[in-house]
Amino acid sequence: MRRPRVFSIPITLSLYVGRRFLLAVLGMQAGLTAIGSLFDFLDLLRQASDKPHATFGRVLAMEILRVPWLGMQILPFAVLLGGIFAFWRLTRSSELVVARASGVSAWQFLAMPVVCAALVGAVTTTMVSPLSAVMYARAETLYAMYLQVGSGPLSLTGGQLWLRQADPASGAGGVAILHARDVHLKGKELTTGHVTVLRLDRHTSLHDRIEAQTGVLQPGGWTLYHVAVLKADAAPVLRTTMRFPTDLTVGRVQESFASPSALSFWALPRFINLLEQSGFSPTRHELAFQSLLALPLLCATMALVAAGFSMRPARRGGAAQMLGAGLVFGFILFMLSDVAEQFGKSGALPVILAAWAPAAAGLMLALALLLHLEDG
Repeated sequence: MRRPRVFSIPITLSLYVGRRFLLAVLGMQAGLTAIGSLFDFLDLLRQASDKPHATFGRVLAMEILRVPWLGMQILPFAVLLGGIFAFWRLTRSSELVVARASGVSAWQFLAMPVVCAALVGAVTTTMVSPLSAVMYARAETLYAMYLQVGSGPLSLTGGQLWLRQADPASGAGGVAILHARDVHLKGKELTTGHVTVLRLDRHTSLHDRIEAQTGVLQPGGWTLYHVAVLKADAAPVLRTTMRFPTDLTVGRVQESFASPSALSFWALPRFINLLEQSGFSPTRHELAFQSLLALPLLCATMALVAAGFSMRPARRGGAAQMLGAGLVFGFILFMLSDVAEQFGKSGALPVILAAWAPAAAGLMLALALLLHLEDG
């Protein structure tokens, strides 16, 4: 008759602690996201102050679209702060003290909070990420239209390049719209398949159309091969090669690939494969994919860090110092992840190491601290 009782106490307590932990994390996530969004919105308003087309409504729409992405960036720190608050409240009310005095191990009632943290990270990776990617891509489009200056419209998706640029050869105010297929990078030379250029005058009337079988982007312009220049009421003009001036560079083409934040967890592997086939570096996107994979582990690590620094009984003294140390440790871990990400983007660290090492190192340190507190 006593055996079910032995197992019911840890399960009930673990569920209770897990619920308190989850509510604290969700509340902290909402609060931090709201504060971060407010500061981000103020920054967007500052950028829009001298741009008449960037109205208050458009800036507000940009910020709303960026909220899920911002929440994903804040999540690990929200788990840390929410966990510290939840465990501190439970310790201050002596609930955890009584549980440990009754023989329940900390590992038993911490199992559910750690599982909850990992599940929050997994849900964010698999379900929130697609929504965030769609909204962030739309926000970036609005940003490029109304706030960004110094870069013309440029899109490089699915191995196809679209470019709109000024074209003085079409007259004052003329523009050229270029479309190229099968874009590949070989060394430092960008080559394309079929190229189409539409040259428009200031009234958007067609000046001429250029069709080329292949093209090569070189400093200062495109070199087009096997070219046909088409004009209204005129026979096509055939050329073996043709030079088309542009300020586009190979570096800007590579930067124009969709931002990792604008691609969901499920879309990243296919996009990484496309980059590799095209000869472009997939480092940024591989790092984003591995970081999303590591997010559940990072959240679980933050939960353990919060427990390790907030379960010290108040009667022993030094509780405030431990809480402060927990915040500092979590902030250092958070910054270490960001530094490792920058090293990974630069190629100084392998992508997997840059994405997983901070979470794994924090997990080891958190486990060591909990073992010290639990087993002395």
